[in-house]
Amino acid sequence: MKKIVFLIFPFLFASCGSDFIDLLPHSTVSTDILYQTDKDFQDAVIGGYSVLQTVYQSMYVYADMRGDDAQAGVIKTNDQSDSDLLITPSTNGNINSTWQRFYSIIYRVNMVLEKIESADPSVVTNKNQHIGEARFLRALSYFNLVRIFGDVPLLTVPVSATEALETPRTKVDLVYEVIINDLIAAEQLLPRSYSGANVGRATSGAAKALLGKVYLTSHDFARAESKLQEVTTMGYALLPDYKDLFDYSKDEHHSEYIFDIEYVPGNNISNNMTNQHLPNQASFLAFHGIAGIGDESMVPHDQLRFLFEDHDLRKDITVAPTGGYVDPVTGEIIPGGWINADGEFIRFPPATSQKFTYKFVTPTERSNDSPCNYKVIRYADVILMYAEALNENGKTTEALTWLNMVRERAGVAPFTGLSQSETREAIYTERRFELTFEGHRWFDLIRTGRALDNPVLQGLGIRPYHLLFPVPWSQVMVVNDRSIFWQNEGY
Repeated sequence: MKKIVFLIFPFLFASCGSDFIDLLPHSTVSTDILYQTDKDFQDAVIGGYSVLQTVYQSMYVYADMRGDDAQAGVIKTNDQSDSDLLITPSTNGNINSTWQRFYSIIYRVNMVLEKIESADPSVVTNKNQHIGEARFLRALSYFNLVRIFGDVPLLTVPVSATEALETPRTKVDLVYEVIINDLIAAEQLLPRSYSGANVGRATSGAAKALLGKVYLTSHDFARAESKLQEVTTMGYALLPDYKDLFDYSKDEHHSEYIFDIEYVPGNNISNNMTNQHLPNQASFLAFHGIAGIGDESMVPHDQLRFLFEDHDLRKDITVAPTGGYVDPVTGEIIPGGWINADGEFIRFPPATSQKFTYKFVTPTERSNDSPCNYKVIRYADVILMYAEALNENGKTTEALTWLNMVRERAGVAPFTGLSQSETREAIYTERRFELTFEGHRWFDLIRTGRALDNPVLQGLGIRPYHLLFPVPWSQVMVVNDRSIFWQNEGY
């Protein structure tokens, strides 16, 4: 009983990041008096954003580690390596915390939506925005839940502990109906942009882009094309230089930004992923202003670097250029390291994984205190999804035009004259090069039906049941009714 109550009734507020998330309530009050003013509802919605900060620091375990381009670095006996090796048990701690945190968000925004329905718009002056943000957050949470776990309990109103125990796992298709309806509402209610301290909140563009991804995931290519086309008319643009996406000394809310999980150093609202994924070496720390903490949770797979075209500007950013790989032709082990300002090659000590990506490298004053945001969706992702939808709808020539926008930014030659099937493969590959380590690869493999045929994953013994993760065993036990709450097959 206590576990399910924690799932449904978490603390109402928690710390969160970016300027707008600093606007936190400083006391705990009963819900009878909490929801009165516009700021009350603003603070309540911020409570939903706050949990995203925590849960997204482990999203790579599902979205990247499960795929073929990322692997565990030094430590092979933790949550990350379980996902990498396809051996995640239902007792895995990360599985349990991810489940709880997404339902924490859902409970918080359900409470907002229930209380705001009768709110006076003259008092709650941003009523529509609060509703739009709440529905966006609920949609994003459920979208991640169904992609990770499959059928999940569908809660659209606050429920009691007894009701929670009686709530069955709902079929994915029905959950998608709620996700889609939430995003349709959110795109109509949210503003196109914010200014000042509010930058970082969900916008209408974020809702449209996420809705396009949902349609694409559902293989509704007609609606995906239509919705993603709308996003292309909203003023977003690719940054001219790909490496600027990962220069965290610059403003991350640029022309390509659509929606991030916001992090700010200090006050427990920073990102620990930077330290987690980097090599642990004193000279690397001295030069880059940051180093790993010893486990190197996610590093590039051996084969990834050799898949890039030689002149692809994304290559050295996505996969550090100085080795740590087995040459696929000669079988030679290329030593890992990095190049300093004098052009000298600095070898990594044997205890490191020898591999890393520059996508998370940014100086920090303290360990696990990185400012880098988690890029949930950016414009290049939208362009490639739009190209995919166009191609699936028989508009291959137009699809190639959009695909080539991303390729030209990367400094590689545009495609011409490809067939529909060739274009399909080209788009899938381009997403890999453009978006690796940004939370897309595993979900792309599932969405396109390519996971079971993947050579790397076949080498790990992938089976159909691996396409979903186990639901937390603690939740199966506390409900204790397999007719409404069962474990996923294979676990």
